[in-house]
Amino acid sequence: MSAEDIMEEVRPSVRSFAEKEVIPVAGDLDRRNQEIPMDILRKMAELGYMGIIFPTDYGGSGLNHQAMVVVAEELSRAWLSVGSIMTRSLITGTLILANGTEEQKREWLPKIATGEILTAAAFTEPNHGSDTASFECRATPAKGGWSLNGQKTWCTLANRASILTVLARTDPDPSKKHKGLSMLLAAKKPGDGFEPPHLTGEHIPHIGYRGMKCYSLSFEDFFVPGENLIGLQTNRGFYQLMATYETARIQTAARAVGVGQAALEAALKYAKQRTQFGKPIHEHQVIRHKLAEMAARVEAARQLTYYAARMKDSGKRCDLEAGMAKVIATEMVETVTREAVQIHGGYGYSEEFDVQRYWRDGKVFSLFEGTTEIQMDVIGKRLMEK
Repeated sequence: MSAEDIMEEVRPSVRSFAEKEVIPVAGDLDRRNQEIPMDILRKMAELGYMGIIFPTDYGGSGLNHQAMVVVAEELSRAWLSVGSIMTRSLITGTLILANGTEEQKREWLPKIATGEILTAAAFTEPNHGSDTASFECRATPAKGGWSLNGQKTWCTLANRASILTVLARTDPDPSKKHKGLSMLLAAKKPGDGFEPPHLTGEHIPHIGYRGMKCYSLSFEDFFVPGENLIGLQTNRGFYQLMATYETARIQTAARAVGVGQAALEAALKYAKQRTQFGKPIHEHQVIRHKLAEMAARVEAARQLTYYAARMKDSGKRCDLEAGMAKVIATEMVETVTREAVQIHGGYGYSEEFDVQRYWRDGKVFSLFEGTTEIQMDVIGKRLMEK
């Protein structure tokens, strides 16, 4: 069976799950700023979405990145937050799969792939977002492991996670910059209380991307066992993370395609139903042209994302293609969701219609998983190398 056949075989089942389990509750949960029900997360895990690209030997579904983008796209079409739950599992899982010891793979991957545990990424710091080389959170040697001290922020799902994937400075020499960082798996108990005084969390309110809580975290002599240093290698964390970002950014582009598709469908439906000046608004040329441009942008972003996934599956370096897919998908989703609101007119600004949710969620893509500006720099540098 070809990769394309696998993609189209996966799509109907994911869409069926999303339309049955997610779409009916997404709007209400978003309006009330409630977290995704655990029942939905359990069903996602049972369907294999959490470990979709992990080998079956480690509890995964054993599918490829092309199947992954279809799952991310269809789940995000229903609700971005649901499509983003698997992002955290993919980041931690791919870090372990590519860099971990065999013992680490056997210990953690089956738990992540089956949804037994949830994970969260603790990379960004309050004073250092894209400037990874200046990270200050440090891990110092302690008996049997490491002691974490410092702050992290924008840690989505940190309360529900059993594992925080932490990028910390293990070489105290600041001149080492990104060469002095290591990746550790900080185990914690799920729950809003965290583990004070060694680990405290403060919730960060945000205007969109609801369904998952985001936190600023403070580590104070938080112990991490030595065996939880990924690959048992110090000062390799930055390089491990950069390789993982290929998968993360492709999956992020797919999420943007899903949100853009939802906004397009909402605009098409409304344009057929809404009547102005004695006829449905889709019969006005200005609306048809908006819809045509929206559809073209969504499809262009989709095809570039699929291409990046094919490149990843081929085993070739694809940070260039992944970055391009994320940039184009990011620009697409901001434009398409804005135009969908415009087509709805005043109703687009009302919580009565889901289109305002797509618009609020659409903005986050230019900010996370590497800002648009960072992506442009990555792309530019790679072009010069080539």
